Amino acid sequence: MSGWRVLVPRGGPWGHEVAADLRAQGASPIVAPMINFASTADAPALDRALARLAEGGFDWMSVTSATTVDVLSSHRAVVPEGTRIAAVGETTAAALTAAGYRVDFVPSADNSAAGLLREWTDVTRAGTSQRILALRSDIAKPVLTDGLRAMGHEVESVIAYRTVGVPVDESLRADVAEGRVQAILITSGSVAAQVQLQLGPVPESALVACIGPRTATDARAAGLRVDVVAAERSASSLIESVVDAARERRS
Repeated sequence: MSGWRVLVPRGGPWGHEVAADLRAQGASPIVAPMINFASTADAPALDRALARLAEGGFDWMSVTSATTVDVLSSHRAVVPEGTRIAAVGETTAAALTAAGYRVDFVPSADNSAAGLLREWTDVTRAGTSQRILALRSDIAKPVLTDGLRAMGHEVESVIAYRTVGVPVDESLRADVAEGRVQAILITSGSVAAQVQLQLGPVPESALVACIGPRTATDARAAGLRVDVVAAERSASSLIESVVDAARERRS
């Protein structure tokens, strides 16, 4: 990937870890966070939930986005040994690990709230009611919360953040428009929307690579062209898909 400049539109531990992996492949990553989180109108509810979490008040905590991990880190949230963590997918799991949290459960087939629900009972072996903290964004549908409650679990659903766009530098806009960025990584529907809004239309010379089929669907819905979809929903697979595409373009 020598000579390839790759836009990594997420910061934090996950973004910088991806950047390091890209450098190992010979690429020149550009870490430019395009989304961030902001406090919700009911921030005290989050503070109370995280205090109860630290005290061991939950059997499980579900985390459905890498941004939620940023919120946990910013609050220096403590997860006691007796509380297990379920991550909705590999991206979220990687973000949790990079931030120093363990991961006990990631859906094996479908990295989504529905996929997590389908595997919940078998993986957690939770035949009895569990106390679960479900953290989500203000725009996320309560699919997981509703499903877990239907199973008989005690779920505290808390809005952890609002997603907000982060303006990029004009120099980056110019680099993308003029073909000086060879690839753009898309890790969520929110990132896709900001890429299209701030950098679109993305020129054909820039490879648009999505971390999974759900993200690809969201990206297309936002009006973004999708060139590559990672075979697996993980950062390593996403990078591998870009490496493969770079080889094909050289041949």
